[in-house]
Parts: sequence; C-alpha cells; structure tokens
Amino acid sequence: MAIHSILVIEDDRFIGEMYVRSLKKAGYEVDWVVDGNDGLITARNKQYDAILLDVMLPERRGGEILEALRGGSEDLIPNSRVIVLTNFEQDDESRMAMQQNADAYLIKAEITPKRLISVLQQLDGTAPAPIDQPQV
Repeated sequence: MAIHSILVIEDDRFIGEMYVRSLKKAGYEVDWVVDGNDGLITARNKQYDAILLDVMLPERRGGEILEALRGGSEDLIPNSRVIVLTNFEQDDESRMAMQQNADAYLIKAEITPKRLISVLQQLDGTAPAPIDQPQV
C-alpha cells in the first residue's frame, strides 16, 4: 500500500515544521497536531497511510496513543503505518512494547528529513534499489 497521507503528532514546533515542510515537498498530504489527545482523536477519525508519533507529548504520551490504537483486541488503524520518533531514553521494556505495535522506531537525533522520507518509501515498498558504488 502506497503512503500518500501522513499524520504528524509532534509538539516540538521546529521539528514539526521541518517534517511537514519536507514531507509536503516530497508530495505527501500532511496533517499536524501538537498534543496527544488531538493526535489520538485525529488518528481515529481520519484514515492516514502513516502516522509519525512522538513519545513525549503534552496531554497524552505516544505510548498511550499507540496502545489505544493498536494494543487492544482490535487494531483501530489497520491500514496505517506507525513510525515512533523519539529522543526520550526509554527503558528496554517500554521500548520493546512500543516497537511491537509500531512499524518503525527511530531516534530523532539520527533522522534527517531525507532519511525519514527514505524510511517511508521502504515501508510502502517504493524505495529505489540501492545503487552500486564504484570501487575506488
């Protein structure tokens, strides 16, 4: 399934604006919310191909949102890919629980907009094949 629409749930204005600008430039339709309650409501009320989910959010944490959407007996967003983005140091148990319900788990400090778009392309199967590098 190709990814066209993306929900960004991110409270950091600089990071959110950077993601939205880069994703729109790459041709994606993007909605952005800045707190956990709005993120959960938006994710449940509109179908998105992908959700970029911050862990540390006001009102409701990313882990709670992910649990509410995918942790119960029914996956409430079966057609959405979820990418958790965080700089928050989590203990192994918390990280593993989130990874189990997410399609990707990325550390923000390591993700450039170009890398984020590459991850989205990998998730929807449209990533270009690696180019063989000439031997020097």
